[in-house]
Amino acid sequence: MEAPPPSSGAPATAANTNRTRKRKPKPKPKAAGPSTLNPNWAQLQSKLPASTFLGKRKHRHGPPPPPEPAPTPEAVELGVKLEPTSDDTSLTKALAIDCEMVGVGATGSKSALGRVTLVNSFGNVVYDEYVRPMERIVDYRTHISGIRPKHMNKAKDFWIVQKDVAELITGKILVGHALHHDLKVLLLGHPKKDIRDTSEYEVFRREGKRRSLKDLAAQELCVKIQQQEHCPIEDARAAMFIYKKHKKGWEKNRKEQFKFKNKIKKRGNKKSAEANEDSNVPTVLL
Repeated sequence: MEAPPPSSGAPATAANTNRTRKRKPKPKPKAAGPSTLNPNWAQLQSKLPASTFLGKRKHRHGPPPPPEPAPTPEAVELGVKLEPTSDDTSLTKALAIDCEMVGVGATGSKSALGRVTLVNSFGNVVYDEYVRPMERIVDYRTHISGIRPKHMNKAKDFWIVQKDVAELITGKILVGHALHHDLKVLLLGHPKKDIRDTSEYEVFRREGKRRSLKDLAAQELCVKIQQQEHCPIEDARAAMFIYKKHKKGWEKNRKEQFKFKNKIKKRGNKKSAEANEDSNVPTVLL
């Protein structure tokens, strides 16, 4: 009996096996030495400290990168609206005042009180009234004051407002810009030691000249004010916030000034007393 012919697939299998055995494994890639690095990369590595780990961010260890610095005031976009810093509407030790004037007299060139506003140290309004002047209003100065004839319908008489304001600011530190104008139209005075005028503070002056509240608000608070009609609430709030920002240095400066003035005053009184004593010594005639 003849043996069955070999299967046609056997030789192919053997050939595949032989081909597999003859295939040589690929050599492993050699680690790149310092000589194979890009010259720029090698130079960078030599400058880095030994503890620096260059790798993917998720595999890095150590402290997180420092936070980005806060934007400077110049980088903050102007136009932020001034808002109170608290809901507290009490009478604080410091009060800021701003007045808007109207024109009276024959030509309307004479200023009279048309509106007065007081805010506390948090920027909240504690007093805000339209005022009916003692003389007839000739010019409402609406483009600046924002006052219109309709506002006089609910306005209070000048004497009532003057009394209210006088009672509110008694014993308080009065903050504002060019306060002599406000006190003049109110026909009021205030102790000089309790006045904090942003137009008079030496730190805010530029080449010895006074600056406008609008300019100071842009620099110190990064806000725009007085774009069109003036708002006494906004102006008083701006003066208060500028004062609070510089309060520590401002108050220290004031104490040093008064201390120096008192020293000069005492020295002058001492010299006067000595001069009086000398004049009282009787002259002896020989």
